Amino acid sequence: MLIDSHAHLDSERYAEDREAMLSRAWASGVGAVLAIGIGDGPAEMQQALDICRRYKGLAALPQLYASAGIYPHNTPEADDVALAKLDGLLAEPEVIACGEIGLDYYHDGAPHEVQRRGLISQLEIAAARKRPILIHCRPKDGETDAWDHLFEVLEAHWRSTGLGGVMHCFGGGWEQASRSLELGFLVSFAGNITYPKAQPLRDVAARLPIDSILVETDAPWLAPADLRGKRNEPGWVTHTAETLAELHGISADEIAAATTKNFERLFNLQPVVGN
Repeated sequence: MLIDSHAHLDSERYAEDREAMLSRAWASGVGAVLAIGIGDGPAEMQQALDICRRYKGLAALPQLYASAGIYPHNTPEADDVALAKLDGLLAEPEVIACGEIGLDYYHDGAPHEVQRRGLISQLEIAAARKRPILIHCRPKDGETDAWDHLFEVLEAHWRSTGLGGVMHCFGGGWEQASRSLELGFLVSFAGNITYPKAQPLRDVAARLPIDSILVETDAPWLAPADLRGKRNEPGWVTHTAETLAELHGISADEIAAATTKNFERLFNLQPVVGN
């Protein structure tokens, strides 16, 4: 059984077939999905939780968990009202993580200092609610400034919590991966690890201990190489898992078992019953 540790199930691209898409994921061996609650901004943070509750307990569908957070581009909206809403969502039992949050210097979505302030505010809320965090970090091509600033913030405001988190859709090098492990994070890989030009990323993944990795889709984006250009969905997390299994010289079943165990350990969950 696999767990898709990061999928945007509230995307409008699933509006017509969300339940069927989840059914396909179950049939592919996906036993659980973490639905990411950022929406298009704080006004939609609750949508992932709503989806979890809508499909809770239905047969032949993955178990759903939710997160809530304010994406780096939306940190100008991280006012007292938005932060109070985030705090309330993190109090809900289905909401097991704060995120995705972090820094994005690749796009000009928000001033860097505003992103950092927004990140720190959310770290404080996540720490009080004892929720691990899901980190988005994207520097400009060829630069590491976003990573450098991220680690500065995490060292000052997160390490001491011992709560750890996930480096979502990891795209850094070995230095960033090893620093993530030192901070108690798991490193999550998405469909882009299957792309022909992603050999440096595969090299990093091959060096990581099995007990430090997760798999995800980041659906509806980043479909795996042989499906690139199509709408991604949680059932396709198998492609990423197979690539990681090959890199580590183990079976697909072994990588599934390991990444599922890692997810359950981080979020202190009872074992998910798969199909």
